[in-house]
Amino acid sequence: MKKTVSLTKDGKAELEAELKSLIAQRPAIADRIATARAFGDLSENEEYSSARAEQKQVENRILEIEDILKSATIIRAASHDKVAMGATVTVSINGKNSTYSIVGAVEADPLNGRISDVSPIGKALMGKKVDAEFELPNGNKGKIISIE
Repeated sequence: MKKTVSLTKDGKAELEAELKSLIAQRPAIADRIATARAFGDLSENEEYSSARAEQKQVENRILEIEDILKSATIIRAASHDKVAMGATVTVSINGKNSTYSIVGAVEADPLNGRISDVSPIGKALMGKKVDAEFELPNGNKGKIISIE
């Protein structure tokens, strides 16, 4: 059974833009490979090795994005009464307020406030309502301030 991937509309658009950009890079990489190949001996040709490595990386990422997009389910706008995928949640943990968007694992970017529903904080928040208290695996306790 194929695994489905949860994405927000913005996350899907970002992946589609990245895919388009990577596909646009293909001709330039092919040109670099052709130019480097013309230099002769490929066994000691750093330009050729570098271009082939870049090509492999780009092609692997293209395949990965295409696979994600094929199995993607778009997260519908979350209701504001409880924490669900797609919600933006403001929490207070140890007296410090933080705001997180709850997204699928593919879109998670904790440094930019985008946490996965399967992350420790995401798991602790899912299904909770405003003013609900929660506990993290490290023992810290928090409270939900708002859900958007």
